[in-house]
Amino acid sequence: MRLKALTATLASVPITLFGLALVTFLIGRVVPIDPVLAIIGDRAPQDVVERTRLELGLDQPLYIQFWKYLGQILSGDLGRSVMTSNPVTQDIARFFPATFELATVAIIVAVLIGVPLGVWAATRQGSWIDQGVRLFCLAGHSLPVFVLGLISLLLFYATLGIAPGPGRQGIYFEGLVDERTGILTIDALLAGDMPAFRDAIWHLAQPAGVLAFFSLAYIARMTRAFMLAELKSEYVTTARAKGLSGVTIVWGHAFRNIAVPLVTVLTMTYAGLLEGAVLTETIFAWPGLGQYLTVSLLNADMNAVLGATLVVGLIYVALNLMADLLYRLLDPRVS
Repeated sequence: MRLKALTATLASVPITLFGLALVTFLIGRVVPIDPVLAIIGDRAPQDVVERTRLELGLDQPLYIQFWKYLGQILSGDLGRSVMTSNPVTQDIARFFPATFELATVAIIVAVLIGVPLGVWAATRQGSWIDQGVRLFCLAGHSLPVFVLGLISLLLFYATLGIAPGPGRQGIYFEGLVDERTGILTIDALLAGDMPAFRDAIWHLAQPAGVLAFFSLAYIARMTRAFMLAELKSEYVTTARAKGLSGVTIVWGHAFRNIAVPLVTVLTMTYAGLLEGAVLTETIFAWPGLGQYLTVSLLNADMNAVLGATLVVGLIYVALNLMADLLYRLLDPRVS
């Protein structure tokens, strides 16, 4: 029965990806930006405009344009960026590692703090600790990310001067470390350059901290809710009656049962960080996929915008599928 459910889940992936491709294609046709003028400029002669439109196939019916677009995607061709003159796939491969590094550090910090915080609050329901954690979660989940980013820069960089400014590394270290993985901290370690590594960590701290604070508030709130439901279960009452210690009940029994739904929450939070770091990267001048998408949109570079949007959608679908598969594999009650 479980194999049948997994097969059904995997079978839904092509349909989801087809829908994602269709949505991105329609976005490119609905936005009030002429792709021809974005390429050749709005001062080009009319005959050049018409010739370019024919070369791009924009004179053909939409369904034919879509099938050509789908064929390009399947062959790994996302077009060429007007802004950088590079293939969009090459640009994405260059900018994505920075986003991956930022989101991964943020989710690790959020999990290490948010999960224990949620468990701690649940075990002390109604106390001042619980109220404080709930207030903390409310603040972290309510404040917009760009507000948190601006406050962080104003306080730690402009006022106190204890944090570096925007950017991924200091001016002195730019170009000193060879890019092997694109993840600056790892590349610095591989090169054995500890000053560059410390500089990369120092620049990573603020944007990753902002994203982590926003994420751990949600993780702590969900962990608390899951744990409260488990602590009211009959098996917990029985365990207490048998004289088991609080630590054993909470972490040995209750937490093991909430681990399955918590995996889904953490996976979706991570997906949100990978596709939702646009504002944070813009504020901190972090050269990741979010900033690339923002600059491309401001420059009417639709190939880059659609390509980056498609990649973000693929990441979200992949992580959603992974969460669903893990949920089914870890929980024997789910068929």
